[in-house]
Amino acid sequence: MFITFEGIDGCGKSTQAKLLEERLRSTIATPIVFVRDPGHTGISESIRAILLDKANTTITARTELLLYSAARAQLVDTVIAPALQSGSIVLADRFTDSTIAYQSFGRGLALDDIRSANTVATGGIVPDCTFFLDVPLHHAKERCMDKSADRIELAGDEFFERVIAGYRALVRSEPQRVQRLDATLEVDVLHEQIWSVVQSVFAPVS
Repeated sequence: MFITFEGIDGCGKSTQAKLLEERLRSTIATPIVFVRDPGHTGISESIRAILLDKANTTITARTELLLYSAARAQLVDTVIAPALQSGSIVLADRFTDSTIAYQSFGRGLALDDIRSANTVATGGIVPDCTFFLDVPLHHAKERCMDKSADRIELAGDEFFERVIAGYRALVRSEPQRVQRLDATLEVDVLHEQIWSVVQSVFAPVS
C-alpha cells in the first residue's frame, strides 16, 4: 500500500500525513514507513538542500527536474521499493504528482518529459492513493507567514496558481487515484475524511 500527500506549502499535507501515520500505527500491525520527497536518505537530503537553497538562483527548470528525479530515484531504490516489496505501508509527503504540478504546470516543461523522468526515477511505481489538499493561495500564504521562504516558495503567486491548477488537472485526469480534499477544514475534520477514504480503499485497515 502506497499513499501520498500533495499540495502547495501551507496546505497541511505534512500534518495530515503524520496524523494518518499515527492512526495506522495504533490500528494495525503492518509496518509503516514514512518518507518525504525529496529527502529521507542522505543523498536525497543533500539534493533537497541544493534545490531549496534560495542562493541557488541560477538553477534552470530542466536542472530542477533532473535534481528532483535523482533524489527520488535514490529514495525509491533504497527505501520505497524495498518497503513495498516487504509488505509495508508507505506514506509519502510528496511524490511524482508534485513534479507534474510544479515542473510542468509551474515551470512550463513538457508534460511528456515530466512523465518520462518520473518513470525513470520510480521504476514505474505509482501511488495507490493520493490526497491532494486543495487550499486557496492566500490561505496557504497566511499559514506560512512565520516561515522563512525557500527557493521554490519565492517563485511568486502566478507560479503557485499554475501549480494549483496542475493539481486540479490531475484530480480530473485520475479521479480514482487522486482524492481532492478541502484543506481549509479543521485539522481533525480533514483527518477523519482521509481516514474514511483509507478505510474504503484498503479493507485491511477497516
